[in-house]
Amino acid sequence: MKCKNRVLNSKCAGEEKRVGTRTVFVGHRPVSETDAYVEQKFCDNRIVSSKYTVWNFLPKNLFEQFRRIANFYFLIIFLVQVIVDTPTSPVTSGLPLFFVIIVTAIKQGYEDWLRHRADKEVNKSSVFIVENAKQVKKHSEKIKVGDIVEVKADETFPCDLIFLASSNDDGICYVTTASLDGESNFKTHYAVRDTTGLQTDDDIDSLTATIECEQPQPDLYKFVGRINIYRSNQEPVARSLGPENLLLKGSTLKNTKKIYGVAVYTGMETKMALNYQGKSQKRSAVEKSINAFLVVYLCILVSKATVCTTLKYIWQSNPFNDEPWYNQKTIKERDTFKILRMFTDFLSFMVLFNFIIPVSMYVTVEMQKFLGSFFIAWDKEMYDEEIKEGALVNTSDLNEELGQVEYVFTDKTGTLTENSMKFIECCIDGHKYKDGISEVDGFSHTDGPLRYYGKAEKCREELFLRALCLCHTVQIKGGDNVDGLRVNQECWTYISSSPDEIALVKGAKKYGFTFLGHEADYMKVQNQKNEIEKYQLLHVLNFDPVRRRMSVIVKTSTGKFLLFCKGADSSIFPRVQQDEIQQTKVHVERNAMDGYRTLCVAFKELTQEDYKKINDQLSEAKMALQDREEKMARIFDDIEADMHLIGATAVEDRLQEHAAETIEALQTAGMKVWVLTGDKMETAKSTCYASRLFQTNTELLELTTKTMGDSDRKEERLHELLLEYHKKLLQDFPKNSGKLKRSWTVSQEYGLIIDGSTLSLILNPSQDSSSSNYKSIFLQICLKCTSVLCCRMAPLQKAQIVRMVKNTKGNPITLSIGDGANDVSMILEAHVGIGIKGKEGRQAARNSDYAVPKFKHLRKLLLAHGHLYYVRIAHLVQYFFYKNLCFILPQFLYQFFCGFSQQPLYDAAYLTMYNICFTSLPILAYSLLEQHINIETLTSDPRLYMKISDNAMLQWKPFLYWTFLGSFEGLVFFFGVYFLFQNSSLEHNGKVFGNWTFGTIVFTVLVFTVTLKLALDTRFWTWMNHFVIWGSLAFYVFFSFFWGGIIWPFLKQQRMYFVFAHMVTSVSTWLAIVLLIFISLSPEILLVVFKNAKRKNHQKKLSNRKASDSLSSRRSVRPLLLRTFSDESNV
Repeated sequence: MKCKNRVLNSKCAGEEKRVGTRTVFVGHRPVSETDAYVEQKFCDNRIVSSKYTVWNFLPKNLFEQFRRIANFYFLIIFLVQVIVDTPTSPVTSGLPLFFVIIVTAIKQGYEDWLRHRADKEVNKSSVFIVENAKQVKKHSEKIKVGDIVEVKADETFPCDLIFLASSNDDGICYVTTASLDGESNFKTHYAVRDTTGLQTDDDIDSLTATIECEQPQPDLYKFVGRINIYRSNQEPVARSLGPENLLLKGSTLKNTKKIYGVAVYTGMETKMALNYQGKSQKRSAVEKSINAFLVVYLCILVSKATVCTTLKYIWQSNPFNDEPWYNQKTIKERDTFKILRMFTDFLSFMVLFNFIIPVSMYVTVEMQKFLGSFFIAWDKEMYDEEIKEGALVNTSDLNEELGQVEYVFTDKTGTLTENSMKFIECCIDGHKYKDGISEVDGFSHTDGPLRYYGKAEKCREELFLRALCLCHTVQIKGGDNVDGLRVNQECWTYISSSPDEIALVKGAKKYGFTFLGHEADYMKVQNQKNEIEKYQLLHVLNFDPVRRRMSVIVKTSTGKFLLFCKGADSSIFPRVQQDEIQQTKVHVERNAMDGYRTLCVAFKELTQEDYKKINDQLSEAKMALQDREEKMARIFDDIEADMHLIGATAVEDRLQEHAAETIEALQTAGMKVWVLTGDKMETAKSTCYASRLFQTNTELLELTTKTMGDSDRKEERLHELLLEYHKKLLQDFPKNSGKLKRSWTVSQEYGLIIDGSTLSLILNPSQDSSSSNYKSIFLQICLKCTSVLCCRMAPLQKAQIVRMVKNTKGNPITLSIGDGANDVSMILEAHVGIGIKGKEGRQAARNSDYAVPKFKHLRKLLLAHGHLYYVRIAHLVQYFFYKNLCFILPQFLYQFFCGFSQQPLYDAAYLTMYNICFTSLPILAYSLLEQHINIETLTSDPRLYMKISDNAMLQWKPFLYWTFLGSFEGLVFFFGVYFLFQNSSLEHNGKVFGNWTFGTIVFTVLVFTVTLKLALDTRFWTWMNHFVIWGSLAFYVFFSFFWGGIIWPFLKQQRMYFVFAHMVTSVSTWLAIVLLIFISLSPEILLVVFKNAKRKNHQKKLSNRKASDSLSSRRSVRPLLLRTFSDESNV
């Protein structure tokens, strides 16, 4: 639904930047009584997530379905059968096509009905709107922009609201945004201080105000606006509005009795609705293979039709064959142009042979993908007890792609690590503080009691701890409030959007400084003497990924103005006095080497004049409706300069359980693992060693700012390093070594480390750069390295890396896995995106193709589920083409024996039912349940994954094998029965069998052979396999008796009457059927016997080798330690 006041119609709903603003009258009241209020036209509050309506479902759905080449092809064939006099009934191709169309339409219609039902539930939910100082109950869809809405605790906001007042005197409310970004932690929102006192219906109804804000845009974390409050006989008051004042539709009110808010965005213009943009459709490699095979079979079809048409006219060049005495041509046939007759005959042959194209395969593939995805969601081993959730499948189209992954791109924090922060230590003015004890570098308290240890000045210690207590966005949940103070601290819970902040506040508490929460504009801190200190919070300069730091400006009780800032060392060091850096830098680098996350803390004292100037600048920037973020960023940059460094903190983020074993298994399976993180190099490198991404013998090649040197020669130095590394790798990886992406047999392993700034130089070299081939050399280096670490990465750089590898020669299959909003871009870019249901929210999980609770679950997802899905669907595709070739080849051969008269070999019922009923269920059951290798073996032996790599089962070699098998069996079916019919009297009474018996015997051998072929291929038998395989054969026999046992009134010709029943009375027929089935399956039977003998021989050799190894180890008299090291090196 479109809003009428949009300034630029060309801007679509998903675009971030919109030109123009909207003005909202709060409560629909004009600014002054003399002004006439003109009702504005905005969108209503209806949510429409459905795709169809009752009226457009049929045309829209049919249009979408016939866009598929196979469906459109069969529609054309059906129309040809209707228009042209073809040998088979239109029912033969029409019924399978309509079955496919109807099944797909029912599935899509049901899914859309569920969306309609969900929309109705939301739109018809009850809300309370304040009108004329009274609460009016309405449906949610009736809310208009400008309405004042009351929302109570645990209710969901019905639209995007500007927060006016709450039941709390301080104008604060807490919300969770789990349904938007998945974050379950509480977020704090603030009302404008001028409206916080309006806590009743009468008070809120007396408010006269207008809100000017930006046009709707989808970014959940951005909002720019201002509110103008009008009071009688007073100047209007203007206040800035930001994201902290906006309550988003879909969020839930928590720990607050009620709030009042004014609707600014409704319906399809809410941020939640604008974020429902469809993800780009990802296509699997299997789908591409199907299309390639389809082209081959179309060529075979056209070739058959061309050959038969040509031979027909060659055969009819003899007048006796063209017009025999018993079949004289009509006048119309004689008058028809020969070219037109030839074209009509060509179309008739196309129709006769069209069943070689398996239309039902598409439905079976869709059902296999949809039903198969439930096995991932049902897997108990991928269920996490901590969050009480299992794996989630957001798209089932890529199941088989999980078995083809070559590159894994993973985030570090929250993906490889737990994102559960623990305060380890800090340093103040170069002195280390750990577990409440300070120490000087070079001494260790574990060596015994220290007689001397250095310590920072007391005032500096207190300043540092106050900075930790004040510079954050942490809130306190729980505890009792008595006289403005919180008591019963055991019941407290610190809540924040960042686990780091909670760890730092807890760290300060360990050293005696406790954060007690907020009271109006004040932050309360309890110091080491148990005294309560109050600081007026004047401004918060929020953290963002570009600045990589946050600051607060506070006023002390003595009237001093202080700025406290914390952030990454790369962000803080350039902004402090240079002589203060070295003593802290040593600690930061050492902590990073130990794998800890580090933050630096700085401060600056402001004069009254400085603060007044800063306050004016910030107030002016906050009131801007255009480019507010850019203006604020420039001011923040000026404020956070010339600071004094106090110290640094070290927080531990532990490696996730089994993360190292998972990476090791993925590498053994032939996948290359890259870590893409925004963290600093030393911390990330330490994590990579701990997670076994880098081994102790891995030679690391670095492309970082450290190795680049001074800024004047950066590009030259980069070029030198790239050439040096390239030369080194070429020596170890000679060109004739073949394909290396799946081999780890090289003598030396290499790892590459690159940071964000160097990557920018490579991907975006300066225009005057002498070398433009940085990217290709860099890519060659990356592809030859066993593992790659990219640190200090911006979210878009992560996506650039994935795109670069994805588009290399051979188009390797890529997988990205992450847990935070900063990983969404790379998750969407990769062929397969995996989201971790982590502590940084659920944005990654919501935008992914699959979501898992922990990184360790990736092992089973790829090595077991991915392997099996690929094998199953590859077999399904090959089997469908094979069984249809078996089906149509006898029909083609039959034309050589019927004068190319387009006479069908099979009855119309058999043509129609072959793919729909007789052979469909066994392959569907196989494609859902088959386990050629059991799951435990697949998970424990990652090398098995390499056997199916590079789309191995859908290459041309196996395709040609299946095609040969289908051709061989088709020839056996036809000529076997043909030779049986050399004596057409198959009974002792001399009664002759006709052409329909001939076709029925061929069809019977066909159905039994292709079904038993699948039974031979099945390694994992369940009751369902038995039921569908033997049940399908029984159903065929039953149907044949039933179809031929009744005279059907709707059929013009009763050509199958009693044919099957009569046929099975002949002993010769039984013998022929059994013999032909055995001959057809003999290549497969011999292959199975050969493979089993080979496997047993291999196992015997292995067991003999193990026995000899154990014997030699028992006889060995080597010392145990020496033996252990020797054995490990052999492994």
